[in-house]
Amino acid sequence: MNFTDLPRYLLRKNSLIDVGVAFFDFADSHESTEKQKLIGQEPSPNHHQRPRQAQTIIAVFGIAMSMGFGSAFSQTAAVSVNNDAAKRSPEIHWPAGLSPDDADLFAHNEILIKAPSSTVWQHIVAAQKWPEWYPNSHEVQIANDQGGGLKGDSKFEWSTFGLHIISTVHEFVPNSRLGWFGKGTGVDAVFYHTWLLVPTSDGCQVITEEVAKGPGAIAFRQSDPNALHKGHEVWLSSLKGISEQQNK
Repeated sequence: MNFTDLPRYLLRKNSLIDVGVAFFDFADSHESTEKQKLIGQEPSPNHHQRPRQAQTIIAVFGIAMSMGFGSAFSQTAAVSVNNDAAKRSPEIHWPAGLSPDDADLFAHNEILIKAPSSTVWQHIVAAQKWPEWYPNSHEVQIANDQGGGLKGDSKFEWSTFGLHIISTVHEFVPNSRLGWFGKGTGVDAVFYHTWLLVPTSDGCQVITEEVAKGPGAIAFRQSDPNALHKGHEVWLSSLKGISEQQNK
Protein backbone atom coordinates (compact mmCIF):
# COMPACT_ATOMS: atom_id res chain seq x y z
CA MET A 1 0.00 0.00 0.00
CA ASN A 2 1.19 3.52 -0.66
CA PHE A 3 -0.36 6.91 -0.20
CA THR A 4 -1.67 6.99 -3.77
CA ASP A 5 -4.06 4.21 -2.70
CA LEU A 6 -5.65 6.24 0.10
CA PRO A 7 -9.11 7.67 -0.54
CA ARG A 8 -8.88 11.43 -0.75
CA TYR A 9 -11.50 11.98 1.96
CA LEU A 10 -9.29 10.14 4.46
CA LEU A 11 -6.39 12.43 3.70
CA ARG A 12 -8.41 15.63 4.01
CA LYS A 13 -10.25 15.00 7.27
CA ASN A 14 -7.22 14.87 9.60
CA SER A 15 -8.06 11.28 10.51
CA LEU A 16 -5.05 10.22 12.55
CA ILE A 17 -6.35 6.66 12.80
CA ASP A 18 -6.82 6.17 9.04
CA VAL A 19 -3.65 7.96 7.96
CA GLY A 20 -1.59 6.40 10.76
CA VAL A 21 -2.72 2.86 9.99
CA ALA A 22 -2.13 3.37 6.28
CA PHE A 23 1.39 4.56 6.97
CA PHE A 24 2.07 1.50 9.15
CA ASP A 25 1.09 -0.70 6.20
CA PHE A 26 3.13 1.30 3.67
CA ALA A 27 6.34 1.68 5.70
CA ASP A 28 6.32 -1.88 7.00
CA SER A 29 5.74 -3.17 3.46
CA HIS A 30 8.73 -1.23 2.14
CA GLU A 31 11.01 -2.32 4.99
CA SER A 32 10.05 -5.98 4.74
CA THR A 33 10.33 -6.05 0.95
CA GLU A 34 13.81 -4.53 1.05
CA LYS A 35 14.95 -7.11 3.62
CA GLN A 36 13.58 -9.96 1.52
CA LYS A 37 15.36 -8.67 -1.56
CA LEU A 38 18.66 -8.75 0.35
CA ILE A 39 18.24 -12.44 1.23
CA GLY A 40 16.85 -13.43 -2.15
CA GLN A 41 13.30 -14.21 -1.14
CA GLU A 42 10.22 -13.36 -3.15
CA PRO A 43 8.33 -10.56 -1.33
CA SER A 44 5.03 -11.66 0.18
CA PRO A 45 2.10 -9.26 -0.20
CA ASN A 46 0.58 -9.79 3.25
CA HIS A 47 3.06 -11.14 5.77
CA HIS A 48 4.42 -7.71 6.73
CA GLN A 49 1.16 -6.20 7.89
CA ARG A 50 0.68 -5.65 11.60
CA PRO A 51 -2.62 -6.74 13.09
CA ARG A 52 -5.21 -4.06 12.33
CA GLN A 53 -6.39 -4.04 15.96
CA ALA A 54 -2.88 -3.26 17.21
CA GLN A 55 -2.48 -0.46 14.67
CA THR A 56 -5.78 1.10 15.68
CA ILE A 57 -4.94 0.87 19.39
CA ILE A 58 -1.67 2.72 18.79
CA ALA A 59 -3.40 5.40 16.72
CA VAL A 60 -6.18 5.85 19.30
CA PHE A 61 -3.55 6.09 22.02
CA GLY A 62 -1.85 8.84 20.00
CA ILE A 63 -5.10 10.81 19.76
CA ALA A 64 -5.59 10.54 23.51
CA MET A 65 -2.05 11.79 24.05
CA SER A 66 -2.66 14.76 21.76
CA MET A 67 -5.74 15.69 23.82
CA GLY A 68 -3.62 16.30 26.87
CA PHE A 69 -2.95 12.91 28.44
CA GLY A 70 0.68 12.95 27.37
CA SER A 71 1.84 16.00 29.27
CA ALA A 72 4.38 13.90 31.13
CA PHE A 73 6.49 13.68 27.99
CA SER A 74 9.15 16.36 27.80
CA GLN A 75 10.04 18.07 24.54
CA THR A 76 13.45 16.40 24.60
CA ALA A 77 11.88 12.96 24.92
CA ALA A 78 9.48 13.83 22.13
CA VAL A 79 12.17 14.33 19.52
CA SER A 80 14.44 11.58 20.88
CA VAL A 81 11.96 8.71 20.85
CA ASN A 82 13.62 7.08 17.82
CA ASN A 83 17.14 8.34 18.72
CA ASP A 84 17.17 10.70 15.73
CA ALA A 85 17.96 13.69 17.94
CA ALA A 86 21.21 12.06 19.04
CA LYS A 87 22.17 11.53 15.38
CA ARG A 88 21.50 15.10 14.22
CA SER A 89 24.19 16.57 12.00
CA PRO A 90 26.17 19.54 13.39
CA GLU A 91 26.68 20.70 9.79
CA ILE A 92 23.01 21.50 9.13
CA HIS A 93 21.98 25.17 8.96
CA TRP A 94 18.75 25.93 10.83
CA PRO A 95 16.62 29.10 10.74
CA ALA A 96 15.95 30.84 14.04
CA GLY A 97 13.22 29.12 16.04
CA LEU A 98 13.16 25.97 13.91
CA SER A 99 16.13 23.94 15.07
CA PRO A 100 15.95 20.44 16.61
CA ASP A 101 16.11 22.12 20.03
CA ASP A 102 12.82 23.88 19.21
CA ALA A 103 11.12 20.86 17.67
CA ASP A 104 7.90 19.11 18.60
CA LEU A 105 8.79 16.52 15.98
CA PHE A 106 12.20 15.77 14.47
CA ALA A 107 13.58 13.25 11.99
CA HIS A 108 17.14 12.51 10.90
CA ASN A 109 17.95 10.16 8.03
CA GLU A 110 21.08 9.58 6.01
CA ILE A 111 22.36 7.21 3.37
CA LEU A 112 25.44 6.63 1.22
CA ILE A 113 24.69 6.90 -2.48
CA LYS A 114 27.23 5.66 -4.99
CA ALA A 115 26.71 8.50 -7.43
CA PRO A 116 28.14 12.02 -7.69
CA SER A 117 26.53 14.82 -5.71
CA SER A 118 25.50 16.48 -8.98
CA THR A 119 23.49 13.40 -10.01
CA VAL A 120 21.74 13.14 -6.65
CA TRP A 121 21.10 16.88 -6.58
CA GLN A 122 19.32 16.90 -9.93
CA HIS A 123 16.77 14.39 -8.62
CA ILE A 124 16.19 16.33 -5.41
CA VAL A 125 15.55 19.68 -7.11
CA ALA A 126 13.38 18.15 -9.87
CA ALA A 127 10.44 18.34 -7.47
CA GLN A 128 7.75 17.83 -10.11
CA LYS A 129 9.20 14.36 -10.74
CA TRP A 130 9.23 13.24 -7.10
CA PRO A 131 5.93 11.33 -7.47
CA GLU A 132 7.57 9.17 -10.16
CA TRP A 133 9.97 7.62 -7.65
CA TYR A 134 8.86 8.73 -4.13
CA PRO A 135 5.38 7.33 -3.41
CA ASN A 136 4.72 9.68 -0.47
CA SER A 137 4.67 12.78 -2.70
CA HIS A 138 1.82 13.94 -4.92
CA GLU A 139 0.64 16.89 -7.00
CA VAL A 140 3.92 18.85 -6.86
CA GLN A 141 3.61 22.27 -8.47
CA ILE A 142 6.33 24.91 -8.56
CA ALA A 143 5.05 28.49 -8.80
CA ASN A 144 6.27 30.39 -11.87
CA ASP A 145 8.27 27.36 -12.93
CA GLN A 146 10.59 28.10 -15.83
CA GLY A 147 12.15 24.66 -15.95
CA GLY A 148 15.08 23.19 -14.10
CA GLY A 149 13.23 22.44 -10.87
CA LEU A 150 13.67 24.17 -7.52
CA LYS A 151 15.75 27.33 -7.28
CA GLY A 152 16.82 29.71 -4.55
CA ASP A 153 13.56 31.65 -4.54
CA SER A 154 11.13 28.85 -5.41
CA LYS A 155 7.70 28.39 -3.88
CA PHE A 156 5.93 25.10 -4.39
CA GLU A 157 2.84 23.18 -3.29
CA TRP A 158 2.58 19.45 -2.81
CA SER A 159 0.90 16.70 -0.80
CA THR A 160 2.75 14.37 1.57
CA PHE A 161 1.79 12.33 4.65
CA GLY A 162 -1.82 13.11 3.78
CA LEU A 163 -1.26 16.86 4.09
CA HIS A 164 -1.29 19.65 1.52
CA ILE A 165 1.93 21.63 2.05
CA ILE A 166 2.94 25.09 0.83
CA SER A 167 6.74 25.34 0.82
CA THR A 168 9.26 28.14 0.29
CA VAL A 169 12.96 27.51 -0.40
CA HIS A 170 15.17 29.16 2.20
CA GLU A 171 18.64 27.73 1.53
CA PHE A 172 19.98 26.79 -1.88
CA VAL A 173 23.63 25.84 -2.53
CA PRO A 174 23.84 23.77 -5.74
CA ASN A 175 25.01 20.18 -5.27
CA SER A 176 25.34 20.76 -1.54
CA ARG A 177 22.50 22.29 0.51
CA LEU A 178 18.75 22.72 0.15
CA GLY A 179 16.23 23.77 2.79
CA TRP A 180 12.61 24.88 2.72
CA PHE A 181 9.88 26.08 5.06
CA GLY A 182 6.54 24.29 4.93
CA LYS A 183 3.05 25.11 6.18
CA GLY A 184 0.26 22.55 6.13
CA THR A 185 -3.19 23.63 4.98
CA GLY A 186 -5.62 23.26 7.87
CA VAL A 187 -2.89 22.03 10.23
CA ASP A 188 -1.48 24.08 13.10
CA ALA A 189 2.17 23.31 12.44
CA VAL A 190 5.21 24.70 10.63
CA PHE A 191 7.99 22.61 9.12
CA TYR A 192 11.57 23.05 8.00
CA HIS A 193 13.12 20.36 5.80
CA THR A 194 16.78 20.39 4.89
CA TRP A 195 19.18 18.38 2.74
CA LEU A 196 22.98 18.15 2.95
CA LEU A 197 25.11 16.35 0.33
CA VAL A 198 28.67 15.48 1.38
CA PRO A 199 31.01 14.14 -1.33
CA THR A 200 32.81 10.86 -0.57
CA SER A 201 35.42 8.81 -2.41
CA ASP A 202 32.74 6.65 -4.03
CA GLY A 203 29.72 8.97 -4.21
CA CYS A 204 28.10 11.14 -1.57
CA GLN A 205 26.57 10.92 1.87
CA VAL A 206 23.06 12.35 1.83
CA ILE A 207 21.65 13.71 5.09
CA THR A 208 18.08 14.92 5.39
CA GLU A 209 16.53 16.33 8.55
CA GLU A 210 13.17 17.87 9.35
CA VAL A 211 11.81 19.91 12.24
CA ALA A 212 8.08 20.35 12.84
CA LYS A 213 6.61 22.65 15.45
CA GLY A 214 3.08 23.25 16.73
CA PRO A 215 0.03 21.32 17.99
CA GLY A 216 -0.36 19.56 14.65
CA ALA A 217 3.22 18.29 14.86
CA ILE A 218 2.59 17.00 18.39
CA ALA A 219 -0.53 15.13 17.28
CA PHE A 220 1.30 13.61 14.32
CA ARG A 221 4.22 12.54 16.52
CA GLN A 222 1.97 10.97 19.11
CA SER A 223 -0.05 9.04 16.51
CA ASP A 224 3.21 7.35 15.39
CA PRO A 225 6.57 8.70 16.63
CA ASN A 226 8.44 7.00 13.78
CA ALA A 227 6.19 7.89 10.84
CA LEU A 228 8.25 10.89 9.70
CA HIS A 229 11.48 8.92 9.98
CA LYS A 230 10.01 5.97 8.05
CA GLY A 231 8.70 8.23 5.30
CA HIS A 232 12.09 9.87 4.85
CA GLU A 233 13.79 6.47 4.91
CA VAL A 234 11.69 5.52 1.89
CA TRP A 235 12.56 8.85 0.26
CA LEU A 236 16.30 8.24 0.67
CA SER A 237 16.25 4.60 -0.42
CA SER A 238 14.26 5.60 -3.51
CA LEU A 239 16.68 8.46 -4.20
CA LYS A 240 19.57 6.01 -3.89
CA GLY A 241 17.95 3.64 -6.36
CA ILE A 242 17.25 6.21 -9.06
CA SER A 243 20.64 7.96 -8.67
CA GLU A 244 22.73 4.79 -8.75
CA GLN A 245 20.75 3.43 -11.69
CA GLN A 246 21.55 6.59 -13.64
CA ASN A 247 25.21 6.37 -12.64
CA LYS A 248 25.70 2.86 -14.11
